[in-house]
Amino acid sequence: MPTNINKGRIVQIEQTIAETPTVRTLVFKDNLSYSAMPGQFLMVWVPRIEEIPMSVMINSKVGYAAVTIRKFGFGSTALFERKKGDLIGLRGPYGNKFTLRKNYKKILIIGGGTGLVPLLRLASDISKKKIKSTMVIGARTKEEVFFEKQARKILDKTGSSLVVCTDDGSYGVKGSTVNVMSKLAKDDTFDCVYTCGPELMMKGVLELSNEFSLPIQASLERYMKCGIGICGSCCLDSSLVCQDGTVFNENQLSKLLDFGISYRDKDGQKIYYT
Repeated sequence: MPTNINKGRIVQIEQTIAETPTVRTLVFKDNLSYSAMPGQFLMVWVPRIEEIPMSVMINSKVGYAAVTIRKFGFGSTALFERKKGDLIGLRGPYGNKFTLRKNYKKILIIGGGTGLVPLLRLASDISKKKIKSTMVIGARTKEEVFFEKQARKILDKTGSSLVVCTDDGSYGVKGSTVNVMSKLAKDDTFDCVYTCGPELMMKGVLELSNEFSLPIQASLERYMKCGIGICGSCCLDSSLVCQDGTVFNENQLSKLLDFGISYRDKDGQKIYYT
């Protein structure tokens, strides 16, 4: 691992891409980010506002990378509103990565929302290894579907398939990613499941993976203040998502009693999913 990942660096936003009315991708030049492994994350600093963890989005241009933001909280909204030419700070990439075994022939990828970011990087790596995959992209409505074009471009290289589903049925298959996974797992054979997205979705994916005896790797999202194991903001039971993850396998997930049950807010208070 490079020794200079902890040294903050300033980059200029060179392109902004509107994915949906509330989701935007910011492209910048940074060799460390370009070389990030699937599942790793950056600590992104918005000057005078906040520093927040972000997965690293792929970019076809050598030496370039990106982050994809959903406009939501204070920090994410400030980052969402950055424009071409604005400066942001970076640290990282941090964390572990998704892993692939040499004997894998076909895998299942389940993603929702901005959780698709590390999964697209994974799919890109998989395409280079000639491993086939089925990717499921989930959203609530047609208007919230994004990265479909990028996913198809990657998957087409290996003859892999893409399934898009929406909760309301306004686009693609009607139903959740978990519903789609249940049918796919019954009809096909997979060597492993990879997932990232809303935690309740991943909890459902884990339960189905256990039901079908499928290995699983999940990239978890937690609020972080430091990204290097000091602040403890990303604690999940006895684990720290920044240092022990962000990627956890089925054995590790089974020991995380808070997974899919609760999370901690910026003040460290435990909030239960409803």
